[in-house]
Amino acid sequence: MKMKKTISLLFFLLVFLTTNSCNKNDSLAPAEANPKNGHPRILLLEGEEQQIKELIAADATWRKMHTAILEECDKTLTKPELAREMIGRRLLSTSRELLKRVFYLSYGYRMTGDVRYFFKAEKEMLAVSRFSDWNPSHFLDVAEMTMGVAIGYDWLYAALSENSRKENKEAILTKGIYPSKESKNNSWLKATNNWNQVCNAGMTFGALAIQEDHPALASEIIERAFQTLPVSMNVYQPEGVYPEGYGYWGYGTSFNILFLSAVEKALGSDRGLSRTPGFMETGHFLKHMITPTGKSFNWADCGTGANLNAAMFWFAEKTGDPSVLWSEKKFLETDNFSKFKGIRELPAIMIWGKNIPLAQIKEPAEKSWVGQGPNPVAMMRTSWSDPEAVYVGFKAGSPGVNHGHMDVGSFLMEAGGVRWASDPGMQDYESLESKGMSIFGRTQDAQRWTIFRMNNHSHNVLTIDGQLQQVSGYAKIDRSSEKPGFSFAISDISSVYNGQMKKVVRGVAIKEEKYVVVRDEVETTGKTTRVKWAMFTFANVTLEEKSATLTIGNQQLLLKVNGPSNLVMKTWSTAPTNDYDAANPGTLMVGFECELPANTSETFEVLLVPEKAAGSATFVNRKLNEW
Repeated sequence: MKMKKTISLLFFLLVFLTTNSCNKNDSLAPAEANPKNGHPRILLLEGEEQQIKELIAADATWRKMHTAILEECDKTLTKPELAREMIGRRLLSTSRELLKRVFYLSYGYRMTGDVRYFFKAEKEMLAVSRFSDWNPSHFLDVAEMTMGVAIGYDWLYAALSENSRKENKEAILTKGIYPSKESKNNSWLKATNNWNQVCNAGMTFGALAIQEDHPALASEIIERAFQTLPVSMNVYQPEGVYPEGYGYWGYGTSFNILFLSAVEKALGSDRGLSRTPGFMETGHFLKHMITPTGKSFNWADCGTGANLNAAMFWFAEKTGDPSVLWSEKKFLETDNFSKFKGIRELPAIMIWGKNIPLAQIKEPAEKSWVGQGPNPVAMMRTSWSDPEAVYVGFKAGSPGVNHGHMDVGSFLMEAGGVRWASDPGMQDYESLESKGMSIFGRTQDAQRWTIFRMNNHSHNVLTIDGQLQQVSGYAKIDRSSEKPGFSFAISDISSVYNGQMKKVVRGVAIKEEKYVVVRDEVETTGKTTRVKWAMFTFANVTLEEKSATLTIGNQQLLLKVNGPSNLVMKTWSTAPTNDYDAANPGTLMVGFECELPANTSETFEVLLVPEKAAGSATFVNRKLNEW
């Protein structure tokens, strides 16, 4: 009997030593685990790597994507571990880099078994776990850091030493989850913006990672997310417009989908959250936001750049509609995948894209798209496949939404592979905050509206007597049409000029598939009023009577105006007038000014005509209610 007990003891001791020694040798490999109770359980279960390997073997594009991720892993191996470096009031750059490094390295290790990736990921996780805190005063920093450590903890669990597990788990708890329960740190639970999406996703990843050791706490955090995330998901109603614009769609929506994907995989269901009205339609919104030049229809706090969005592949898989990926497919038609290496959630594209043959991504049938909501937009184009197609984006909405600008009635226009009517885009927050600016106020007298790129003086809108648009105003898309030869959208934007004008209605159209019409119908109050019509452009401009010629490279655009006889064509400088304003090199505003008598109705009709259509362009000369 003693001999049997001794043999049993020796056997269990041998198993224990073998298990622990495998944490520090060159044959590290993820251990088998129960998908419901063990690790990994976040996004990619044990054994699902094989599906991705089959995808890589079968498709050259996905093989290049996989290679790009591994190349970035190799580059990361040579970098020092992250340090706690604040930029102004934010630790966010460090948090984002941690998420990217650990996500990539964990993917690389799981797909190749290369222990260099494991050890580097472990070092990065331990480095940030030893920070004094993850900067809970700006909770996005905590959310992204928690998500990064949680992915590494879950995906690398079998290979991590007991000490590593302990340190990382304690960091997830004490620097992530526990601070999220303090009221001073969690106002995002009631937010309708990206903070809700990002912070709930980060905390849920942390909870999923440590749930076997803290089941009650994990359930509490996950349940909290299910209850509060709908507050931010409701903003997609009714058609899928994300009110914060293209750039923040990529932030808020991507983290929202990381949450949905993770809970569906780990818990078996997203409890119907993905069916929130408007949410599944938002993929089509983003598809139309990519212009023929491959840039974004940028409004609000967003630059002109556009890039691959991994989250779009989740939409395609969920809806069974690969055409939603038409704009994303264009990004993949390149031999240079290096521009994707900055996307910190990029490994998820290998999970969400594994069931979507790229050959099935067909050109969309519709060329126009209109969505209502807090920031309604209309987008029209003459072709999806012609890089020289005419494109117009038209924005209604309100300056008062999160990250909003005074750009109600603004439009963007491209033709001939050139962006003629542009938007100044966002200004780096730290460049403003470092000068003491308060940049997120939404009241009419907020400092935000003294910033050139955020007020109406830099946007493609009407300005009345030099005044600002009204923050409390709101405009929807009142009418639109996709009819051949004259697609249009119309918005009554009077409320953003409350007290300045009795009525302002703007219509934007593509006529004859060749050129753009912008028509304004206005009615003055009981005083003489000066109206300024302006357009932000990178073109060189030559002014003529009631027209202007815009030149970019070897291409030209004719701007023709039909309006009262006293209007004067003008250009305006976009150079900074305040020390906190960013420079806008190579740009100017072009348009006209006109003084209108009291209690007068007037119409301005502007044609934006590419050079090849110059001989056939004619004014519509019909009232907007007759369009």
